[in-house]
Amino acid sequence: MDTGNLAILMIIIVSLGFFLMIFGVVYLNKREKLALIERNMDPRNYKPQSAPYQNLKWGLLLIGAGIGLFFAFTISHLMFNFYDEPDVFFLYVALIAVFGGLGLFLSYRIEKREVLDKEELYKEK
Repeated sequence: MDTGNLAILMIIIVSLGFFLMIFGVVYLNKREKLALIERNMDPRNYKPQSAPYQNLKWGLLLIGAGIGLFFAFTISHLMFNFYDEPDVFFLYVALIAVFGGLGLFLSYRIEKREVLDKEELYKEK
């Protein structure tokens, strides 16, 4: 394929994707408002529920991914002599996934501990 044809194809695909994204956001927003009206709620006064531990979850996930990336970089430069091995990419992906998963697990444990502490506090009263 010619680069001119690829550029035209890319412009069409990006434009179509952008249109579908906007359409999907508007469609889902209207469906949410209609669902609220069906439940006899006022959509203007509705505020979505907050997720108090969302920042903790994302923070620990990104910290874990960063640590995994750092360890993969260190291992690949110390052991594989600056990318002589072709499978170094899989080391990066694996360590990012492992440490990102550990970050999510740590987030789960922290949330669970906080929720259990609150439940025990309400049981005592």
